[in-house]
Amino acid sequence: MKPTIIGIFATLLFASCGEQPKKETTVKQEVASTEKSEETARPQLRHVVLFKFKETSSEEDIQQVEEAFNALPSKISEIKGYEWGTNNSPENLNKGLTHCFFLTFSSEEDRDTYLTHPDHVAFGDIAGPHIADVTVVDYWTK
Repeated sequence: MKPTIIGIFATLLFASCGEQPKKETTVKQEVASTEKSEETARPQLRHVVLFKFKETSSEEDIQQVEEAFNALPSKISEIKGYEWGTNNSPENLNKGLTHCFFLTFSSEEDRDTYLTHPDHVAFGDIAGPHIADVTVVDYWTK
């Protein structure tokens, strides 16, 4: 009797160690996860622009600059991603820089095309009179 019980136990133990069939939703989730990680694994060029506005610039002037920058992604196809916002850090380390514009490019060539693009140059004409300081940082994601 003992050998039979041990045999049944061993059979169940080995059977439970085998790979279980995956549900269709699990397979789809794994494929989506793999695609997403491959997408994020490709380095992207980030272009970060920080503005400090002149004290003499009105809220309307600042809004005009915001709207002009926000229009650039629809005018310049090399911009692959865009977001922006205003500083709300409680650390008070922004040195007067209040606006952050965050652009994504696929290559340095795309970024360089953006920099010399007529719509970007025209934006500079709108923003220039109101900018007290600007910081720009470009980096490749890792």
